[in-house]
Amino acid sequence: MARVMAINRSEKKGTIKIPIKEGRFLKNHGLQGDAHAGNWHRMVSLLAKESIDKMIAQGVKGLGAGKFAENITTEGIELHTLPIGTKLKIGETVQVVTQIGKECHSGCAIKQQVGECIMPKEGIFTKIIKEGVIRPGDPIEILK
Repeated sequence: MARVMAINRSEKKGTIKIPIKEGRFLKNHGLQGDAHAGNWHRMVSLLAKESIDKMIAQGVKGLGAGKFAENITTEGIELHTLPIGTKLKIGETVQVVTQIGKECHSGCAIKQQVGECIMPKEGIFTKIIKEGVIRPGDPIEILK
């Protein structure tokens, strides 16, 4: 079963996010209090624990939830294979996939600290279409 491993937030762009107990995700905004939130197509970033595990298997130490600046760390779902437009029910929210991957900017703290960033290949971005709270352990469901 696909589920949320962690909710992560940062107050400044380009920094590693810190896990929090729960997040309030606002329609047309994203995670309340997060530097990347706003009314645009990349309101929320998601990365699978399985993607992080690939980096750990390559010998990168100290990785975990939020290290790649993702808002939601997931488990049990291959995020980067979901087509754009896929709707996901996560916790109380409904989100729509708007982008797969992204270009890593030159000042990326993650790339500087880790040496490589998996977000450009396997991270996804969503827009909040139904707001609500998400907590670690919440199920993730692909809506038809």
